[in-house]
Amino acid sequence: MEKELYRYNPWWENDLNLLNGLIPRESDKNRMFSNLSNKQIVFLTGLRRIGKTSLMRMCIRHLIEHMEVPATQVLYVSLDDYMLKDFSILQIVESFKKLQRLKNKSQIYLFLDEITYAIDYELQLKNLYDQGFCKIFASSSSASFLRSRHAHLTGRSITLEILPLDYPEYLQFKNLEVFPSDAHLHETFFKDYLLTGGIPEYVLSGDDSYIRELMDSIIHKDIAAVHGIRQLQQLKDFFLLLMERSGKTMSINKVANVLGVSNDTAKRFFDLFCDTYIIYPVSRYGKLNEQLVAPKKIYCCDTGIKTYYTGIRDWGALFENYCFLRLKHLSLRYVYQNQTEIDFFTENKWLIECKFHDEPLSNKQQLLFDDFPASKKLELRSHDDVIRAIYSK
Repeated sequence: MEKELYRYNPWWENDLNLLNGLIPRESDKNRMFSNLSNKQIVFLTGLRRIGKTSLMRMCIRHLIEHMEVPATQVLYVSLDDYMLKDFSILQIVESFKKLQRLKNKSQIYLFLDEITYAIDYELQLKNLYDQGFCKIFASSSSASFLRSRHAHLTGRSITLEILPLDYPEYLQFKNLEVFPSDAHLHETFFKDYLLTGGIPEYVLSGDDSYIRELMDSIIHKDIAAVHGIRQLQQLKDFFLLLMERSGKTMSINKVANVLGVSNDTAKRFFDLFCDTYIIYPVSRYGKLNEQLVAPKKIYCCDTGIKTYYTGIRDWGALFENYCFLRLKHLSLRYVYQNQTEIDFFTENKWLIECKFHDEPLSNKQQLLFDDFPASKKLELRSHDDVIRAIYSK
C-alpha cells in the first residue's frame, strides 16, 4: 500500500505539481474553505467528473500553502482504485499514520474520493470522527448510497452538491473577459455556453467524444454494473428519452409502454438516473396527493449534455434548464392549472417564469401569472435576471 499512498500524495515529497494549474471555482471553493475549521464530515456530491476531485486538491493546496499545515498530515486517496480494494478506510489511515510517524493526537486531514466504494464506509467515518483530531472530506457520485447509509453520521456531516460550471465560471475556464464596452458580446457567449454546458473538462477540450464517453461510463459502470442491470439497450433508450423530455413532464407509465418494459422497471431506471445526478425531478405544486399523483417535470444535469443528444431545438428550453440548475436550491416546484403551466414556484412563494429574451408569455400564462398568489413574481429572460433572482431578498 505504501507505493499507492505516495503516488496519490506527491506533496509528501514536496512535489506540488498535482495541485498547480487548477482553475478556481470561487463559490464552491469558498464553501469548502469555510468548512475547514469545523469538525463536520463534508460530503461532496454531484455528477461524475463535475470537479469534485479538483476542489479537493484546491483545498489541499490551501491547507499546505496558506494554513501552513504540514504536507505529511494530509492524505488523499481514491477508493475506487483496484489496488486499494482489499483495504478498509481504517487500514489506509493507519498505514498513513505509520508512514508519516503521526501520533494519534496529531491533527490529520483526509480527502476520500468515491467513498461509497468502501464497504461500511459510514461506520468507519463515524469511528474516525469520534476519535477526533481528524477532518474528513469525502466524495460520491451516487445519491442513493449516501442517503441509505447516512444514519450513523446524522449530526456529524454536511453535504455540498457540486453543479456544472455557471456562465461566469464558463467564461473563466474559456479565458474570456468581457469589458463593459463590449457587453453586447454576452448574448453570443451565453448562447455558446448554453450549447456547451458546464462540464469542466469538456469546456476546456471541446471534444464531443468526451460527453459520449462520460455518459457511456456512467450508464455502464455506475448504473448497469453496480445495480446488475442486463437490459443495457433498454437502459440507453431510456436515457435518450430522458434527454428528449428534459424540461417537460414525464409519465413513467407512458415511457414504460414506449420501451416495452414494466412500470416497475421504468421506475427503477428513472430513480437510478436521478441517483447518478443525470436528471432532476420537479414535483407539481399543490396538495400532497396532487404532488404524488401528478407527473414529474424533469431537467438535465447539464445543457451541453442535453444539446449533445437532442441537438439545438429550443433556446427557451435550454435557458429554462439553466435557470433550474441555478435556482434548484430554492426547492422548486412547477405550477399547472387549467392546462396552463408556470415554470417554478419556490419554497418562499416566489413565482418564476423563464422566457429567453423577448419570448412572450401566452395569454393563458399571463393570466395565471398575474392571478396566482405569490410573495414575489419574476420573469427571467437573461443570465443577469438569474443572478438577480439568486441574490434577491
